[in-house]
Amino acid sequence: MIDESERAVRAAMDAELLLLDPEVRASPARVSELLDPEFTEFGASGRRWDAESVLTVTSGATVSPESPVEVTEMTGVVLAPGIVHLTYFADNRGRRAWRSSLWRLTGTGWRLYFHQATPVPSGIA
Repeated sequence: MIDESERAVRAAMDAELLLLDPEVRASPARVSELLDPEFTEFGASGRRWDAESVLTVTSGATVSPESPVEVTEMTGVVLAPGIVHLTYFADNRGRRAWRSSLWRLTGTGWRLYFHQATPVPSGIA
């Protein structure tokens, strides 16, 4: 039987994978449903993003159906009721990064509150 913590982690993982889906990324409306209004990201480029800036670049240019983001080693843990921390390794056409996300449960479902990507040079796992 799946307990509440496992359900929360699975819901956050499913939402994270949706955000990496090229069809979802191409739709600002769908991305908006998954981002918390207070969303912040420190990207692999070193740039700081908020929900508004992410929505202006959701044209699908960063994730294509021909070369989707490869995700491995995804794990999650409930930090507090309604707060899930995910970590995973992502490879987007050779741009490799360790990623960390904080998801929080809101009245409209799970939303990404914080995300950070740390670049990983070739040759380093």
